[in-house]
Amino acid sequence: MCRWLAYSGTPVLLDTILYKPAHSLIDQSLHSKLGVETTNGDGFGVGWYTQGVDSPALFREIGPAWSNRNLRELADHVSSPLFFAHIRASTGTAVQQSNCHPFRHGRWMFMHNGAVEGFHRLRRDLTLLVDPALYADLEGTTDSEVMFYLALTFGLDEDPPAAVARMAGVVERVGREHGVEFPLQMTLAVTDGERLWFFRYSSERASRSLFHSSQVEALRRLHPDVTFLRDVSEETRLVVSEPLGDLPGAWNEVPESSYGVVRPGGDELHPFVPTPA
Repeated sequence: MCRWLAYSGTPVLLDTILYKPAHSLIDQSLHSKLGVETTNGDGFGVGWYTQGVDSPALFREIGPAWSNRNLRELADHVSSPLFFAHIRASTGTAVQQSNCHPFRHGRWMFMHNGAVEGFHRLRRDLTLLVDPALYADLEGTTDSEVMFYLALTFGLDEDPPAAVARMAGVVERVGREHGVEFPLQMTLAVTDGERLWFFRYSSERASRSLFHSSQVEALRRLHPDVTFLRDVSEETRLVVSEPLGDLPGAWNEVPESSYGVVRPGGDELHPFVPTPA
């Protein structure tokens, strides 16, 4: 499987989140505590937004994150109010740049941990459900990218939770038509550059780990000595596959079969149920 993080809030250098925490994503690439694999070295990617540019920038490579000098250099110089980072452990598809997360389409960015079980058998049926106008933009061979393009097909621009619910419903239907008992395992994040949605769901109701950070105001009261908390806005949030450290009160597990949204004016958390297809 994989590990990922999503950051939204006060602009910070990528280094602040990617490298500095005790159990940073870079540390997780070698020493994951909650993942299926301890090591996540089958490529990585970072995507970020900058002021005045609608489409996010991407930097993706096929080697491991822990030894990439270009990522280290970039993280020391790029600042962003919203970024995704992902370290990959392949579930069977090729280790190639086009298969590294995050994925991008227009202003949208998407990343995923999990798998479509039996994807090699389901791939044709699922890809044929992608809108023909979008099909030519598919670059890689992963189940994750197909999930993203199905969500785009089902109205990601208009209603992201509904689009992801339809995507999940289609994957489950097609999977069961092919005799797959538990077709879908996913924690995923998607953003339009302003709002951030995150989802935790699996057909088996035994989803991979996912956590969101506590409200900054509460953390300041608990930990007045933590410098980072003094410098960020109260709307700053992190969503992570596993906690970046052991700061008491900092991390909250995302409930099974639920989704959340981080946006200006208030966060939300709701049950997630796939739409039958």
